[in-house]
Amino acid sequence: MNKTVGAIREINRYPVKSMSGETLESCTIETYGMRGDRVCSFRDESKKDWWKYVTARNTPAMLTYQARYNDDEERVQVTTSDGRVLGWDDDLLQEIQGLVNKPISMSRFMEPHPEAQHSNLLSVDGASLLLVTDASLRTLESLWGKPLDHRRFRGNFMIALDDASEFEGDWIGRELEIGEVRLRVDSFCQRCVFITIDPDSREKDPSLLRRVNEDFGLNFGVYASVIQTGEIRRGDAVVLAD
Repeated sequence: MNKTVGAIREINRYPVKSMSGETLESCTIETYGMRGDRVCSFRDESKKDWWKYVTARNTPAMLTYQARYNDDEERVQVTTSDGRVLGWDDDLLQEIQGLVNKPISMSRFMEPHPEAQHSNLLSVDGASLLLVTDASLRTLESLWGKPLDHRRFRGNFMIALDDASEFEGDWIGRELEIGEVRLRVDSFCQRCVFITIDPDSREKDPSLLRRVNEDFGLNFGVYASVIQTGEIRRGDAVVLAD
């Protein structure tokens, strides 16, 4: 029997990997994931595969850039901290190159992941979509003993659970129905130093990663892949399929 476990509280999209993103009222789920999510990235061509990505792990100032995706025009727009608006072009490349002490390049728009020869993943870390629940966030916040901004975890969906004892790790291997969409929950998301960076001040606090390691085995949130495409809206019920 299907079971409603909660509802979509927030939808987040990150058009450029490691830049700040945008909060949406609704989104379209394609076979690769959320339309407009991680469609662009910066890369270090001296490295290979997953390690090619230039990210805020080593360049926290990337978080000061706000990326948006124009669904109608299918293009990316980036706003700098001083209000300048740039496109996915050479001007933006030179801007970000100024933050990095090694030569970098830009991906093509919607260029496949360097390790995605047999899939349709774009510039993601592990899978198509990332889900985080409010219950796990509150648990971690209590354990850490400090206010915890969910933006540290860059989930595509924040799910408000009906029952705080529900654990998203128990969904692995099962399917979720959300709006018109059907997802398969595939694995945990293993965390790295990215979560130690405050999304506003960009200060690092390694104690958060230590806490996630000690109490969650470095896992926080779950990855999901797309079975059925469609629309998801804020407030949609999240149903655990039988």
